Amino acid sequence: MNKVIIFGTGDIGQLAYYYMTHDSPFEVIAFCADDAFIKSSKFLGLPVVPFEKVLHIYPPDDFDMFVALSYSKLNETRAKKYYEAKAKGYKLISYVCSRSVLWPDLQIGDNCFIFENQTIQPFVKIGNNVTMWSGNHIGHSSSIGDHCFLTSHVVVAGHVEIGSYCFLGVNSALRDGIRLAKRSVIGAGATIVKDTIEAGVYMGKAAELKSKDPATINYFIDTNYKQRKK
Repeated sequence: MNKVIIFGTGDIGQLAYYYMTHDSPFEVIAFCADDAFIKSSKFLGLPVVPFEKVLHIYPPDDFDMFVALSYSKLNETRAKKYYEAKAKGYKLISYVCSRSVLWPDLQIGDNCFIFENQTIQPFVKIGNNVTMWSGNHIGHSSSIGDHCFLTSHVVVAGHVEIGSYCFLGVNSALRDGIRLAKRSVIGAGATIVKDTIEAGVYMGKAAELKSKDPATINYFIDTNYKQRKK
């Protein structure tokens, strides 16, 4: 059983601890954070040690590490700690929830956090330090670059290439055969049908209020109900 130190004492650190404790071969021993941000010596009943001193308390010969941070600064914060942990000599583990559909040829890097209910088709490649929240579909022969963050219910069609440091919002969709350039930001509900440009921000059109008249509401509901019954 791998003994793991989690970097991060926020929500994602808490989630990482929960998932690893209930659904992995990893044993979380302690947490760490930058000394300036430590508010308590304990988190979830485990020790919290300064990242500046972790090397001497939990040496990399005996312990692995997992960097559990969000997409802050378009994943730069997580990437920075990822590289700092590797420079200290730590092996960075990846967690993949067992409640997902995967295939044996899946290629996945280190320090990935893959939540439940993923459908990942054959010939997919996932880079290093990638977070994938719950319920995504990754089509066959697609690739996800390093330091990306996919939120929930993202649909990626086949033969899609996602560059490094990208962010994909809830319910976004990518058509087959396209390429997301490095640092692309895809907003919630956006549908991308062609290649993006580097550091481009792509937002879908949000729903607008059309009416608050009761008669119109009833007509809309009745019409949709009748169409479903046909």
